[in-house]
Amino acid sequence: MVAEAFEFVAVPFNSDGWGPPDASDVSSSASSTSVAAANLLPNVPFASFSRSDKLGRVADWTRNLSNPSARPPTGSKSDPSAVFDFSAFAIDEGFGLTSSGGNPDEDAAFRLVDGKPPPRPKFGPKWRFNPHHNRNQLPQRRDEEVEAKKRDAEKERARRDRLYNNNRNNIHHQRREAAAFKSSVDIQPEWNMLEQIPFSTFSKLSFTVQEPEDLLLCGGLEYYNRVFDRTTPKNERRLERFKNRNFFKVTTSDDPVIRRLAKEDKATVFATDAILAALMCAPRSVYSWDIVIQRVGNKLFFDKRDGSQLDLLSVHETSQEPLPEAKDDINSAYSLGVEAAYINQNFSQQVLVRDGKKETFDEANPFANEGEEIASVAYRYRRWKLDENMHLVARCELQSVAELNNQRSFLTLNALNEFDPKYSGVDWRQKLETQRGAVLATELKNNGNKLAKWTAQALLANADMMKIGFVSRVHPRDHFNHVILSVLGYKPKDFAGQINLNTSNMWGIVKSIVDLCMKLSEGKYVLVKDPSKPQVRIYEVPPDAFENDYVEEPLPEDEQVQPTEGNAEGAEASVAAAKETEDKKADEIQA
Repeated sequence: MVAEAFEFVAVPFNSDGWGPPDASDVSSSASSTSVAAANLLPNVPFASFSRSDKLGRVADWTRNLSNPSARPPTGSKSDPSAVFDFSAFAIDEGFGLTSSGGNPDEDAAFRLVDGKPPPRPKFGPKWRFNPHHNRNQLPQRRDEEVEAKKRDAEKERARRDRLYNNNRNNIHHQRREAAAFKSSVDIQPEWNMLEQIPFSTFSKLSFTVQEPEDLLLCGGLEYYNRVFDRTTPKNERRLERFKNRNFFKVTTSDDPVIRRLAKEDKATVFATDAILAALMCAPRSVYSWDIVIQRVGNKLFFDKRDGSQLDLLSVHETSQEPLPEAKDDINSAYSLGVEAAYINQNFSQQVLVRDGKKETFDEANPFANEGEEIASVAYRYRRWKLDENMHLVARCELQSVAELNNQRSFLTLNALNEFDPKYSGVDWRQKLETQRGAVLATELKNNGNKLAKWTAQALLANADMMKIGFVSRVHPRDHFNHVILSVLGYKPKDFAGQINLNTSNMWGIVKSIVDLCMKLSEGKYVLVKDPSKPQVRIYEVPPDAFENDYVEEPLPEDEQVQPTEGNAEGAEASVAAAKETEDKKADEIQA
């Protein structure tokens, strides 16, 4: 770098302050004036300033002098390579130095001497290299090109989202067709369709019922073990099998207590809590289901078929993720329904106090034979008033009892089951303890109908608390062995509010179906949820329909449907064979 010559000269001493001496001191004698004038540097600027003035650089020794041929003559005001910048000051002929603030031209020519480029941003679009730009000039950002790139990126993102949604809709549509086009009951050509009711009409219904009347309480209940409330994924408990305890799934017309109440003319409509819950939560259902309706005189009976879908529990019914279509797959809708029913029955017995005291009620279990071991269950027969001439009696189930605030409280026990985290997207073992609300929200999305039916059954039975267990497979490919990860408790009315379950709308659906069926003549009918559309249909069927309708494939877990009084002898052999097959499979899995 070429440096300008700099000569040291004599500077007069000013004993009164800063800067050159005053002109009056210099003119005191002719001899001193000539000496002072000779010693003053020519063209050296000086201007007084205050502390509030902003000062720039007077000299810049870092200017780029690599191209001296292109610069103007040295010393000019526009010389970019000059070390000193005198453009901001005016020099008087008598060596009086004044500021250039009064000259507009010189104000416009003033600039700060700073050759360092501004810092580059860490984020944002990168600068484009343009060979036509001057090297000494910073590259300029092209806003038009940036905006064009943003528009193109937004179009591409919208195209990908549209393609992704189309693929998801196609998968969802195919899965629903594969699962829903299979009706829960084979519609025969001789059946006559009487009514077709879309679910959209159900949402507008509303009916308020009075407090029900308890007619009878049968069975016996064991106390709930509060130790399970402290269960976490870190101290999980193995789900046990209760092979010796019998569970009963008896339909309405086969219930001896309901037959007795019908003879006593206690009501005109009879049903069970499971059947009423299926009707009340019908708009939330996706899979097909059916209910048999019998009109006998002025009485109306709502029944279920043997081996009906109502005996099983749906899994991932309201989910958008597809399930395997093969029926023999362990993750198919049918296999998961059987597994869920098996888990619920064993869970409801494991969380009880072993060999503890037992609450007994007015009558014993009406379906149990003398001497056999039965599960902890109580049947509550309750009567609701639908209008002045019509009452409804329903059999409601309770699974346990507990002491809360020195008062006896009834409980319902149910369990959600996790079969493979990749289907739900939430791993219970990782999220259940820290993000319990997220796990429950996911289950409400994937199993909304099942949770709504459990809540409706708890409300019908007037349970004080709902206990919901979270049960998972030991391994995603092992559907025989399970562990209990957690148990949560909810009040039915509060939980119904959380899941947006309106009791007035529930009873409005039941009242409309009852009024419609009471207008039918005597005979047998079947109400079927359409397999592919959100609607139900009512068919008139022959009187002997479903009487010889046996399940083609027996349930692999004998606890799902136990024999009733009418077919106890024939079912004992099939139950024993199913138990033996189950034990062999479990031994193979453990090995």
